[in-house]
Formats: sequence, structure tokens, C-alpha cells
Amino acid sequence: MAYLTIIKNGETIDHRKYGLKLLSFRKESLTHRTKYEENDGRHGVTDMGTTFGERKLKAKFLMQGVDHIDYQLMIDEVYALFACEDPIELIDSRQPGKVWTVKPSSTFEPEDLNPRSGTFEIEFTSALPFACSVGSTLDPFTFSAEVWQAGQGLPPSDELKYKHYTSKFKIFNAGNVNIDPCEEMPLNITYKGASTKFAIKNKTTGQIVSYDGTSRATDILKLEGLRHLKNGVSIYGNTNRGYIALKPGWNDIELTGTSGKFEITFDFFFFYK
Repeated sequence: MAYLTIIKNGETIDHRKYGLKLLSFRKESLTHRTKYEENDGRHGVTDMGTTFGERKLKAKFLMQGVDHIDYQLMIDEVYALFACEDPIELIDSRQPGKVWTVKPSSTFEPEDLNPRSGTFEIEFTSALPFACSVGSTLDPFTFSAEVWQAGQGLPPSDELKYKHYTSKFKIFNAGNVNIDPCEEMPLNITYKGASTKFAIKNKTTGQIVSYDGTSRATDILKLEGLRHLKNGVSIYGNTNRGYIALKPGWNDIELTGTSGKFEITFDFFFFYK
């Protein structure tokens, strides 16, 4: 029987402990937001591009109490469970490798079946309309890690490497969505080693980040999303102010300005439409 894992304020909650049985959990298709521009003297309109709106998800539950008093107390507990000022996370047991970050976006009231049970449906909104992998690229790519599932686009695990020691390598994005720091998708790239005028280029996208400075063997350069750091201190003003994104599939990465032995790691999650 399917169930939802609810993560609220860092606490993992099994809704079945509240006497709730999941009857259904559904997600809507993506909402397309396409901008069109009219042009005088031309037929039709010009397609200016498409983005996706927020995503709606709905869960329907059966609520069963021991008696009519227990049922009324349970209703109050469930109302408190889904009263959220901060986002919560939902994991469908049928797809345990993907997590949705949501907020409740509807009121709900149980429809009584008898004095001690009823059903209700609640709607959630995911501001970013994609599911995120539970595991990150630094987790073991094994099912025993219990963070992955079938259907996540993962090739054989021996092909997946996110820690490198050479200046040319490939990084695999197993999701079907661009990993884009501008969209608040976490992407942490950490370089440990000496360098002069260090630069990292994603040859697949053409993006490059360069640092007009040096680092010693013990220093750490980090691209933390849109932040550029050296040993935890911002060096943004000494860079070209660029950023790195990752296309779905393989991305060819090249480093310049390295010196001696070094290590570079890519830490991120995969996203799915």
C-alpha cells in the first residue's frame, strides 16, 4: 500500500501514525507559460520562449479513529500537521528516490463516512515544478544506499564520477532538467589545490568561470551556486562573474590554470519534470 513520507521542520513523519491511509497521490502536468509577441506586417506571432509555472499535487486520505471522540481529536492533529509556514517535503513510497518541496495550497475538511471516519483531499503547490532526487552526486550509486530508484536516468554506477583529479573530464546530469543556479538549484563545485588564474569551462554549454588570482595547495576555491569563494571568503569581485550550469546528460568540463596535484568535486541533485 502506497504512503507518503512527510518531512516537516527537519522531522520525518509517517502519516499512518496519525490514523491516515493514503487513497491517492497525483501530480498535475507542467503548466506552460509561453510568451508571444505580435509583429506588424507578419502573420501569426513570434514565440519568445517558454517557462513552466508552479506544480499542483493532490493527496486524498482516509481518516479512521477508534471512536467518534478519537476521530475528532485526530482531525485537530491532522489540521496541525498540514499547517505549514515553511515548505515541507513529500516522498511517494512508489517513487522513493524523488522528493517534492511543497506548501499546502487548499483548505480541507473531512467528509464523514460514519461517526469515526472520513475522507479528505488536500492540494499542495510546488514552487519549483520539478521533483528532486533524494540522493546527491556524493551519495553511493547503489540501491542499498536507499536514496535511488529505477527510472532516474542513471547509467551504470562505474561511469558516474563526481570527484576528479585531471583537467579534462565529464559530468553526468541524470535528470531531464538543466541544473541552473539561477533557478535556485544547488550546485557546489569545490576545487582543492594550487592555481594561477584558475578557470573552469563547461564546453557543452559554453559557460566559463575564471578567477584572476592564485591559490595554494591548501586553499579551497568553491562555486556555491552563484557565489564564488576562496576559503569561505567571497572573491566574486575578482572573477568574471560567470556561473556554471549543467545540461541533461554528459557535460564536458575543462580546467585551466591548475598547478600540481588537485581535487575537484561536483555536488548536486538531479531534477525531473
